[in-house]
Amino acid sequence: MSVQYISDTKGQVTAVQVPIKEWEMIKSKYPDVDNIDTSIPEWHKEIIDERLEALKRNPDMILPIETLFDELDN
Repeated sequence: MSVQYISDTKGQVTAVQVPIKEWEMIKSKYPDVDNIDTSIPEWHKEIIDERLEALKRNPDMILPIETLFDELDN
């Protein structure tokens, strides 16, 4: 999957773009994905920021999305 990260002027990641074919596949597997509440508690954001920093330091930790789907199916 070709994912693009969008950053603000401070370099903080503010969005992720997923190719439409991949998004359609995700929606077919998880039809309620459009109904997810978009409010995220601040402590969740802090965890996400920490994990994004860890991934920047060690990009080998990133696995293909198919691996995630396989794990979720089990």
